[in-house]
Amino acid sequence: MKLLICIDDTDNLESKGTGSIASEMTGIIEQNGWGKCGIISRHQLILHPDVPYTSHNSSMCFDAEIGDRYFDQLKGTLADYLGAESVPDSDPGICIAALETIKNPRALIEFGFRAKWEVLSKDQAYKIASETGVFLEEKGGSGEGIIGALAGVGLRLNGNDGEVKGGIETLIKGESYTVEQLLQEELIFAVCTIDMQSLDPDKNVQIKWKAKPVLHDGKPVLLVALNSQNEWVTLAKNEMRQFGDDRASIEACPKYKADVPEETVDINDNARSCFNCLYRRWTENSFMCTLK
Repeated sequence: MKLLICIDDTDNLESKGTGSIASEMTGIIEQNGWGKCGIISRHQLILHPDVPYTSHNSSMCFDAEIGDRYFDQLKGTLADYLGAESVPDSDPGICIAALETIKNPRALIEFGFRAKWEVLSKDQAYKIASETGVFLEEKGGSGEGIIGALAGVGLRLNGNDGEVKGGIETLIKGESYTVEQLLQEELIFAVCTIDMQSLDPDKNVQIKWKAKPVLHDGKPVLLVALNSQNEWVTLAKNEMRQFGDDRASIEACPKYKADVPEETVDINDNARSCFNCLYRRWTENSFMCTLK
Protein backbone atom coordinates (compact mmCIF):
# COMPACT_ATOMS: atom_id res chain seq x y z
CA MET A 1 0.00 0.00 0.00
CA LYS A 2 1.40 3.37 -1.06
CA LEU A 3 0.62 6.37 1.12
CA LEU A 4 1.04 10.12 1.20
CA ILE A 5 1.20 11.51 4.75
CA CYS A 6 1.16 15.22 5.50
CA ILE A 7 1.12 17.27 8.72
CA ASP A 8 0.76 20.97 9.42
CA ASP A 9 0.61 23.59 12.20
CA THR A 10 2.47 21.75 14.96
CA ASP A 11 4.93 24.33 16.30
CA ASN A 12 5.69 27.78 17.63
CA LEU A 13 8.82 29.91 17.33
CA GLU A 14 10.57 28.12 20.21
CA SER A 15 9.62 24.50 19.50
CA LYS A 16 10.93 21.95 17.04
CA GLY A 17 9.54 22.38 13.56
CA THR A 18 6.89 20.46 11.67
CA GLY A 19 9.63 18.97 9.50
CA SER A 20 11.28 17.41 12.56
CA ILE A 21 8.02 15.73 13.55
CA ALA A 22 7.60 14.44 9.99
CA SER A 23 11.11 12.96 10.18
CA GLU A 24 10.25 11.29 13.47
CA MET A 25 7.12 9.81 11.92
CA THR A 26 9.16 8.21 9.14
CA GLY A 27 11.31 6.69 11.89
CA ILE A 28 8.23 5.28 13.64
CA ILE A 29 7.05 3.61 10.44
CA GLU A 30 10.40 2.04 9.64
CA GLN A 31 11.34 1.07 13.19
CA ASN A 32 8.02 -0.75 13.61
CA GLY A 33 8.65 -2.66 10.41
CA TRP A 34 5.49 -1.32 8.78
CA GLY A 35 7.27 -0.27 5.60
CA LYS A 36 9.68 2.21 4.01
CA CYS A 37 9.44 5.99 3.66
CA GLY A 38 10.65 8.34 0.95
CA ILE A 39 11.33 12.05 0.56
CA ILE A 40 9.90 14.65 2.94
CA SER A 41 8.76 17.67 0.94
CA ARG A 42 7.95 21.20 2.08
CA HIS A 43 4.92 22.87 0.49
CA GLN A 44 4.43 26.63 0.71
CA LEU A 45 0.84 27.76 1.26
CA ILE A 46 -0.78 31.20 1.23
CA LEU A 47 0.61 34.00 3.40
CA HIS A 48 -2.42 36.01 4.47
CA PRO A 49 -3.56 37.91 7.61
CA ASP A 50 -6.56 35.61 7.97
CA VAL A 51 -4.35 32.51 8.11
CA PRO A 52 -2.49 31.87 11.41
CA TYR A 53 1.00 30.38 11.01
CA THR A 54 4.32 30.32 12.83
CA SER A 55 6.69 31.73 10.22
CA HIS A 56 6.12 30.54 6.64
CA ASN A 57 2.81 28.58 6.51
CA SER A 58 4.25 25.44 5.00
CA SER A 59 3.19 21.82 5.41
CA MET A 60 5.38 18.72 5.35
CA CYS A 61 4.51 15.63 3.32
CA PHE A 62 6.22 12.28 2.80
CA ASP A 63 5.49 9.08 0.93
CA ALA A 64 5.50 5.62 2.43
CA GLU A 65 4.94 2.08 1.22
CA ILE A 66 3.58 -0.24 3.90
CA GLY A 67 1.94 -3.60 4.34
CA ASP A 68 -1.85 -3.30 4.04
CA ARG A 69 -2.38 -4.91 7.46
CA TYR A 70 -0.57 -2.05 9.20
CA PHE A 71 -2.71 0.78 7.83
CA ASP A 72 -5.15 1.22 10.71
CA GLN A 73 -2.39 0.92 13.29
CA LEU A 74 -0.29 3.47 11.43
CA LYS A 75 -3.16 5.97 11.24
CA GLY A 76 -3.84 5.81 14.96
CA THR A 77 -0.21 5.85 15.98
CA LEU A 78 0.80 8.81 13.81
CA ALA A 79 -2.29 10.84 14.70
CA ASP A 80 -1.67 10.30 18.43
CA TYR A 81 2.03 11.09 18.01
CA LEU A 82 1.17 14.34 16.25
CA GLY A 83 -1.10 15.37 19.11
CA ALA A 84 1.50 14.50 21.72
CA GLU A 85 4.42 16.23 20.00
CA SER A 86 2.67 19.42 18.88
CA VAL A 87 2.93 22.41 21.23
CA PRO A 88 -0.19 23.43 23.21
CA ASP A 89 -0.78 26.68 21.29
CA SER A 90 -0.63 25.03 17.86
CA ASP A 91 -3.50 23.76 15.70
CA PRO A 92 -2.15 20.48 14.29
CA GLY A 93 -3.73 18.38 11.58
CA ILE A 94 -2.80 15.20 9.72
CA CYS A 95 -3.86 13.78 6.37
CA ILE A 96 -3.14 10.23 5.17
CA ALA A 97 -4.07 9.19 1.64
CA ALA A 98 -3.85 5.64 0.27
CA LEU A 99 -3.07 6.21 -3.40
CA GLU A 100 -4.95 3.15 -4.61
CA THR A 101 -8.22 4.26 -3.01
CA ILE A 102 -8.36 8.01 -3.70
CA LYS A 103 -11.77 8.53 -5.28
CA ASN A 104 -11.21 11.84 -7.03
CA PRO A 105 -7.51 12.77 -7.21
CA ARG A 106 -8.29 15.84 -9.31
CA ALA A 107 -10.33 17.41 -6.49
CA LEU A 108 -7.49 16.77 -4.05
CA ILE A 109 -4.94 18.40 -6.37
CA GLU A 110 -7.20 21.39 -6.98
CA PHE A 111 -7.60 21.91 -3.23
CA GLY A 112 -3.82 21.87 -2.84
CA PHE A 113 -3.26 24.57 -5.44
CA ARG A 114 -6.14 26.66 -4.13
CA ALA A 115 -4.49 26.64 -0.68
CA LYS A 116 -1.46 28.37 -2.19
CA TRP A 117 -3.49 31.42 -3.24
CA GLU A 118 -6.82 31.28 -1.42
CA VAL A 119 -7.95 31.35 2.22
CA LEU A 120 -9.78 28.05 2.77
CA SER A 121 -11.81 26.68 5.68
CA LYS A 122 -11.94 23.49 7.71
CA ASP A 123 -15.41 22.77 6.35
CA GLN A 124 -14.02 22.89 2.81
CA ALA A 125 -11.18 20.59 3.81
CA TYR A 126 -13.49 18.03 5.41
CA LYS A 127 -15.75 18.13 2.36
CA ILE A 128 -12.85 17.33 0.01
CA ALA A 129 -11.53 14.65 2.37
CA SER A 130 -14.96 12.99 2.36
CA GLU A 131 -15.27 13.20 -1.42
CA THR A 132 -11.81 11.77 -2.03
CA GLY A 133 -11.77 9.15 0.73
CA VAL A 134 -8.65 10.29 2.58
CA PHE A 135 -8.04 10.25 6.33
CA LEU A 136 -8.09 13.76 7.85
CA GLU A 137 -7.93 14.52 11.56
CA GLU A 138 -7.30 17.53 13.77
CA LYS A 139 -5.27 16.98 16.94
CA GLY A 140 -5.57 20.12 19.03
CA GLY A 141 -6.28 23.84 19.15
CA SER A 142 -8.53 25.09 16.39
CA GLY A 143 -7.50 22.13 14.23
CA GLU A 144 -6.93 24.40 11.23
CA GLY A 145 -3.78 22.45 10.42
CA ILE A 146 -6.02 19.99 8.59
CA ILE A 147 -6.28 22.54 5.77
CA GLY A 148 -2.54 22.58 5.15
CA ALA A 149 -2.25 18.84 5.70
CA LEU A 150 -4.87 18.09 3.05
CA ALA A 151 -3.37 20.69 0.70
CA GLY A 152 0.10 19.19 1.09
CA VAL A 153 -1.17 15.77 0.07
CA GLY A 154 -2.85 17.27 -2.99
CA LEU A 155 0.28 19.17 -4.02
CA ARG A 156 2.51 16.14 -3.51
CA LEU A 157 0.06 14.03 -5.50
CA ASN A 158 0.40 16.48 -8.38
CA GLY A 159 4.17 15.97 -8.24
CA ASN A 160 5.12 19.49 -9.33
CA ASP A 161 5.22 21.43 -6.09
CA GLY A 162 7.45 21.42 -3.05
CA GLU A 163 11.11 21.25 -2.16
CA VAL A 164 13.11 18.55 -0.41
CA LYS A 165 13.17 19.19 3.34
CA GLY A 166 16.51 20.52 4.54
CA GLY A 167 18.38 19.99 1.31
CA ILE A 168 21.51 17.89 0.86
CA GLU A 169 23.94 18.68 3.67
CA THR A 170 26.94 16.91 2.12
CA LEU A 171 27.02 19.52 -0.67
CA ILE A 172 28.72 22.62 0.74
CA LYS A 173 27.74 26.24 0.15
CA GLY A 174 30.31 28.00 -2.04
CA GLU A 175 31.78 24.75 -3.39
CA SER A 176 31.52 23.63 -7.02
CA TYR A 177 30.62 20.17 -8.31
CA THR A 178 30.21 18.65 -11.72
CA VAL A 179 26.74 17.60 -12.75
CA GLU A 180 28.02 14.03 -12.82
CA GLN A 181 29.04 14.34 -9.16
CA LEU A 182 25.70 15.87 -8.22
CA LEU A 183 23.79 13.05 -9.86
CA GLN A 184 25.52 10.58 -7.57
CA GLU A 185 23.45 11.99 -4.71
CA GLU A 186 20.38 9.90 -3.93
CA LEU A 187 18.18 13.00 -3.68
CA ILE A 188 19.13 14.48 -7.05
CA PHE A 189 17.39 12.85 -10.00
CA ALA A 190 18.38 15.58 -12.46
CA VAL A 191 20.16 18.96 -12.63
CA CYS A 192 18.12 21.39 -14.72
CA THR A 193 17.64 25.01 -15.66
CA ILE A 194 14.42 26.69 -14.56
CA ASP A 195 12.83 25.77 -17.89
CA MET A 196 13.69 22.13 -17.10
CA GLN A 197 16.52 21.66 -19.56
CA SER A 198 19.08 19.14 -18.29
CA LEU A 199 22.72 20.18 -17.94
CA ASP A 200 25.52 18.11 -19.48
CA PRO A 201 27.40 15.87 -17.01
CA ASP A 202 30.68 17.81 -17.35
CA LYS A 203 29.20 21.20 -16.43
CA ASN A 204 30.28 22.76 -13.12
CA VAL A 205 27.70 24.00 -10.62
CA GLN A 206 28.38 26.15 -7.55
CA ILE A 207 26.17 25.78 -4.48
CA LYS A 208 24.88 29.33 -3.96
CA TRP A 209 22.54 28.81 -0.99
CA LYS A 210 21.73 25.14 -0.43
CA ALA A 211 21.60 22.06 -2.59
CA LYS A 212 17.82 21.89 -2.23
CA PRO A 213 15.99 20.00 -4.97
CA VAL A 214 12.40 20.73 -5.94
CA LEU A 215 9.88 18.14 -7.06
CA HIS A 216 9.21 17.91 -10.79
CA ASP A 217 7.05 15.08 -12.11
CA GLY A 218 7.45 13.55 -8.68
CA LYS A 219 11.26 13.47 -8.89
CA PRO A 220 13.80 15.64 -7.00
CA VAL A 221 15.44 18.08 -9.41
CA LEU A 222 18.25 20.51 -8.55
CA LEU A 223 17.62 23.85 -10.25
CA VAL A 224 20.43 26.05 -11.56
CA ALA A 225 20.84 29.37 -13.37
CA LEU A 226 23.66 31.37 -14.93
CA ASN A 227 25.11 34.16 -12.78
CA SER A 228 26.64 37.44 -14.01
CA GLN A 229 29.95 35.65 -14.67
CA ASN A 230 28.16 33.14 -16.90
CA GLU A 231 28.68 30.37 -14.32
CA TRP A 232 26.07 27.81 -13.29
CA VAL A 233 24.88 28.23 -9.70
CA THR A 234 22.02 26.80 -7.65
CA LEU A 235 19.08 29.08 -6.88
CA ALA A 236 19.02 31.38 -3.86
CA LYS A 237 16.18 30.99 -1.38
CA ASN A 238 14.05 33.81 -2.80
CA GLU A 239 14.63 32.55 -6.36
CA MET A 240 13.54 29.06 -5.40
CA ARG A 241 10.37 30.30 -3.70
CA GLN A 242 9.59 32.49 -6.74
CA PHE A 243 10.04 29.44 -8.94
CA GLY A 244 7.43 27.71 -6.79
CA ASP A 245 5.06 30.58 -7.54
CA ASP A 246 5.84 30.35 -11.24
CA ARG A 247 4.76 26.72 -11.32
CA ALA A 248 1.30 27.41 -9.90
CA SER A 249 -0.48 26.33 -13.04
CA ILE A 250 -4.06 27.10 -13.94
CA GLU A 251 -4.58 23.39 -14.68
CA ALA A 252 -5.43 22.96 -11.00
CA CYS A 253 -8.03 25.77 -10.90
CA PRO A 254 -11.34 25.66 -12.77
CA LYS A 255 -12.10 29.32 -11.96
CA TYR A 256 -9.40 30.87 -14.17
CA LYS A 257 -10.36 33.95 -16.13
CA ALA A 258 -7.84 35.85 -18.24
CA ASP A 259 -6.98 39.40 -17.23
CA VAL A 260 -6.83 42.20 -19.80
CA PRO A 261 -3.90 41.90 -22.27
CA GLU A 262 -1.91 44.81 -20.84
CA GLU A 263 -1.77 43.06 -17.44
CA THR A 264 -0.51 39.76 -18.88
CA VAL A 265 2.96 38.55 -17.92
CA ASP A 266 5.07 35.91 -19.66
CA ILE A 267 5.92 33.09 -17.26
CA ASN A 268 8.01 30.38 -18.90
CA ASP A 269 6.04 30.86 -22.14
CA ASN A 270 2.85 29.89 -20.33
CA ALA A 271 0.33 32.72 -20.51
CA ARG A 272 -2.43 30.57 -19.02
CA SER A 273 -1.39 30.64 -15.37
CA CYS A 274 -2.34 32.13 -12.00
CA PHE A 275 -0.05 35.05 -12.85
CA ASN A 276 -2.45 36.13 -15.61
CA CYS A 277 -5.75 35.47 -13.89
CA LEU A 278 -8.26 38.26 -13.38
CA TYR A 279 -8.70 37.22 -9.74
CA ARG A 280 -5.08 37.49 -8.59
CA ARG A 281 -3.89 40.53 -6.65
CA TRP A 282 -0.22 41.40 -6.53
CA THR A 283 1.50 41.70 -3.15
CA GLU A 284 4.99 42.88 -2.22
CA ASN A 285 6.64 39.52 -2.86
CA SER A 286 4.11 37.54 -4.89
CA PHE A 287 0.32 37.60 -5.30
CA MET A 288 -2.83 36.24 -3.71
CA CYS A 289 -6.12 34.87 -5.00
CA THR A 290 -9.27 36.88 -4.24
CA LEU A 291 -11.69 34.03 -4.83
CA LYS A 292 -13.50 32.78 -1.74
